Amino acid sequence: MAWGSNGADIPVDDDDSSVAASGLVDHFFRHESGRLVAQLVRRFGADRLELIEDAVQSALLSALTSWGARGLPDNPSAWLTRVARNRLVDHLRRVGREAPEVDAGARVSAPAEGAFDDEIADDELRMLFVCCDPELPARAQLVLSLKLLCGFGTREIATRLFLSDDNVQKILSRGRARLRALWAERAGDWADPAPARLERRLPAVQAVIYLLFNEGYSSQREDQVIRRELCAEALRLGQLLVAHPIGDRSESWALLALMHFHHARIESRTDAEGHLLLLSEQDRGRWDREEIRRALAALARAQQGRFSRYLGEAAILAEHCVAPTFEQTRWSEIVDLYELLEQHCGPSPLYTLNRAIALAEWQGPEAGLTLLRTLTPPTWLARYYLWDATLGELLLRTGQLDPARRHLERALRAAPTRGERRIFERRLGECGPRATTTRGS
Repeated sequence: MAWGSNGADIPVDDDDSSVAASGLVDHFFRHESGRLVAQLVRRFGADRLELIEDAVQSALLSALTSWGARGLPDNPSAWLTRVARNRLVDHLRRVGREAPEVDAGARVSAPAEGAFDDEIADDELRMLFVCCDPELPARAQLVLSLKLLCGFGTREIATRLFLSDDNVQKILSRGRARLRALWAERAGDWADPAPARLERRLPAVQAVIYLLFNEGYSSQREDQVIRRELCAEALRLGQLLVAHPIGDRSESWALLALMHFHHARIESRTDAEGHLLLLSEQDRGRWDREEIRRALAALARAQQGRFSRYLGEAAILAEHCVAPTFEQTRWSEIVDLYELLEQHCGPSPLYTLNRAIALAEWQGPEAGLTLLRTLTPPTWLARYYLWDATLGELLLRTGQLDPARRHLERALRAAPTRGERRIFERRLGECGPRATTTRGS
């Protein structure tokens, strides 16, 4: 039993229609929840953010029951919008009756449209700029955007940002409170659309779009290797961003190129059974050549501006995508690009890790291990499963089977998805049986 759209408990039969409705609601939660939150915040104000989130969640629960019992409406998106708005309006009117000092009726009949209307046409892109207000801590900007607009769960956010679940919850709570305070302080002018103000928010907006794409391309969900709808949404937002005068910057074009290069290879990342394939195992004939051309065109636009993290990473992906085979990849160029990234963007243990992988392909696994031995990994990286996976792989290639096994076992235990664990299990199988030690020897 669940709370239905008519305010009553509606039973949902376990038949084909209810199963289809359940799947569609899940689909719409990922696609539509961010749009609904963004639209209602623009209309009713960020000071009602938590009420808006509740109204959106209530609409999705109502869809689960109502559509299962009565079938799908002609326009599911419009149905959700109407139900979420009505739930919010009803609540505000009840509050207005219970507390006369809160003029909910006036707010409902004449909602604030927000300062971004003439500046940014898309609700979700506008809301991204709202969440990336520099008055919010940088981490809160990311967490709020991923939660409110991208539909990420707490664990997904924690994994992507190297945080604990508890920390994510605290950041969300404080971030919501700060947004409410900013709205109260600035009233209708809280999101100043002056270009200089918006430009300050651009790096955070770009970072959120890239995190959204990454969660689609390399999902941290246990049972989903790829979430194509998140990739498509990130690409849509990236295209909106470069089309807007504020977003038409080298970094934005480089980000768009980066996503297109990744997306061009998405169909080749799994085999017929849905298992993850490494880059060396992928069928390059399945790569989308038209999308690679779009990526190269965006990269050319990006190269007219300054060097950036996104430009360096896009150039690395270009090397992969234009190489005829894995073996013919210009690994020396990729090593140089990672060095350039560290010079321009600051030292990064993740860049060093990836440089070691490329160096191992170019000069052999011992060269990669030598580089990694110069790195003292920070605590978060030492616990990161890809650190152990890389060490395990390179040790395996140099025949150091026992230490390779130890690292691969740690990577296996820490890997968040079934697809990645399957890869590490295969590698562990190549290590052979564990060596035994004779007592007293």
